[in-house]
Amino acid sequence: MLNRFLALSALFLLAGCATKRIPGTDIDDTSDTRAILQVMENYRAAVEARDAPAIQSLVSKDFREDAGTPGEPEDDLTAANLTPYLESLFKQLQSPRVELDVRRVQVSDDVAAAVYYWKASWRMPTLNQRPQRESELEQMVFRREGGGWKIVSGI
Repeated sequence: MLNRFLALSALFLLAGCATKRIPGTDIDDTSDTRAILQVMENYRAAVEARDAPAIQSLVSKDFREDAGTPGEPEDDLTAANLTPYLESLFKQLQSPRVELDVRRVQVSDDVAAAVYYWKASWRMPTLNQRPQRESELEQMVFRREGGGWKIVSGI
């Protein structure tokens, strides 16, 4: 009886020390991970709303994307040229829909990375009358700036 009591006590103690997870995920439930997930949700909503200024507000002053072509800086996106690029792109898009399935968030001091699977669909009548779809595993990198998290790359 005493052994059973001790075993149950140890089990409850270990369960109480276990890291809490965000429901439905394997992501640690911390204020940082929740804030990062909120930035990602704000990004998703801004893409669907075709709201370039909202996306601009989410990125770091040091934001940079190489568009998958390292060594070719002419097509790089930066904080300076992001809004005009997105505004031009969004004029051509109809009905964008984005799903983000965040698989992992790692935070180390003032830098974080989120691995996510995204699925997007949209219409671009000037290119093709059929709906377009893409999906891919990506990583979004963040930096803590001014008390919040900003996107450094990965959109």
